[in-house]
Amino acid sequence: MYLECTRGVKMEKLKEKIIQEGTVLSENVLKVDRFLNHQIDPNLMLAIGEEFAERFKEFNINKILTLESSGIAPAVMTGLQMKVPVIFARKRKSLTMVGNLLTAKVFSFTKQEENEISVADKFLAKEDNVLIIDDFLANGQAALALANIVEQAGASVAGIGIVIEKSFQEGSKLLKEKGYHVESLARIQSMENGVISFL
Repeated sequence: MYLECTRGVKMEKLKEKIIQEGTVLSENVLKVDRFLNHQIDPNLMLAIGEEFAERFKEFNINKILTLESSGIAPAVMTGLQMKVPVIFARKRKSLTMVGNLLTAKVFSFTKQEENEISVADKFLAKEDNVLIIDDFLANGQAALALANIVEQAGASVAGIGIVIEKSFQEGSKLLKEKGYHVESLARIQSMENGVISFL
């Protein structure tokens, strides 16, 4: 079942990619490693960046925050369009990450593990108005952790941009209940019996 789900005509490309190249592993798990989170389709990422830039153009955003590694491609393309820097939270600390860190814990339901994510505090300031970008929205834990980091810095979360939302899970509802403005480019209603249907 293939239903209309996005505002922009160019986001038809995203829905087509999900249908043609996505793999439904279960009713809750969608694999998109052919174009988003292992192999990347640069033209699609550019269209995604343009769409996010259009949707958030009135929000006075001056920084974008994402989570390594799958959020980086859409976030960078959005940053390119909006002409603002892109920060990515690290899942593992490296030897070069010295100084004060902003940290939050995030549980991955897909990997069934908890990670502490980190951003150097020098990259976020009280005057920043931050757009959070992530590849998937399911239970909302990654987006909440990123929002927590922004708020630890005293900065503002301008909005949250999601490439693919699994609308049958609670993430979107949870984020909206907390007052965040959420824009999802593709909203999946169901993946029952291996068939993807959109809201």
